Amino acid sequence: MNRPALAFLSAVLCPLLVAQQSPAPSGSGSTAATAPAPAEQPAASQTSTPPPPHTLVDGTPVKLRLSQTISSADAKVGQEIPFEVVEEVQVDGIAVFPKGATAIGTVTEANPRRSMGRAGKLDINISYGRLADQEKVALRATKDTKGGGHVGAMTGAMVATAIVFFPAAPLFLFMHGKDITIPQGTEITAFVEGDMHLDMAKFGVPSPAPATASQASATQANLIIESAPPGADIEVDGNFVGSTPSTVNVAAGSHTITVKKKGFAGWTRTLNVNGGSIHLSADLDSVVPVAPASTPAPTVAPATIPAPTPTSVPKS
Repeated sequence: MNRPALAFLSAVLCPLLVAQQSPAPSGSGSTAATAPAPAEQPAASQTSTPPPPHTLVDGTPVKLRLSQTISSADAKVGQEIPFEVVEEVQVDGIAVFPKGATAIGTVTEANPRRSMGRAGKLDINISYGRLADQEKVALRATKDTKGGGHVGAMTGAMVATAIVFFPAAPLFLFMHGKDITIPQGTEITAFVEGDMHLDMAKFGVPSPAPATASQASATQANLIIESAPPGADIEVDGNFVGSTPSTVNVAAGSHTITVKKKGFAGWTRTLNVNGGSIHLSADLDSVVPVAPASTPAPTVAPATIPAPTPTSVPKS
């Protein structure tokens, strides 16, 4: 090979080899380094309104790891690619995305290497993950929906990892039109697509326990109301609730109890109850109607009988 060709190859390949020999981040247990997360766009202006309770918020990051090696040589469009969750995601302190949970990507384009030195092509769409309650949650490849879809950011990060951090051979193969291979263990960050309200009972969060008998007695009281005579109307705070004798349930607090019966004076008590049972007995006083004043009978003068007129008798 002549010197100009060698000089050209040296100028092209030396920077790439230096980039390949960059040390992988510490703490990685595999030969593949963690893929750089997609560049985050500037955060939108935050509102002061907090998200609703029990909500998996849009844009929540989910760290995933590829569960199998995939290559453009044999990948098929529509093929499902398994991932696993690397770090659990919590909502209200409960792990709704536990470590090891499953996520699924889908191959959207796969072209093996072609003639004339043309390299293969591999695009993957991150689709969804499964929560601890087995419900699906949609995922996307970028934090914000503007300027990025499912495909592209994730695929670019994975391909960049395969090219930059692997030994020199894959780089040369790629340059010579070889297939793209993304190894098992490659890590990416996906993001939740849209807010998702969660039923926390499905994640083992117990529902609020019903009030116990002691708690109920502390918030309610039983009024046992009798009257003499019985059959009187009972009013609690001005509302009719029944007739005597009756047991009436009232909330704790101050109440006005009124007992009424036609022909009897009303009976009223105001009391403050805190619970338990209270017995009330209303003795109703009869109301005696006042008789109207009697009208003297008119005086009738005795009839005057005229004296008989004497009849004269003729003398004989």
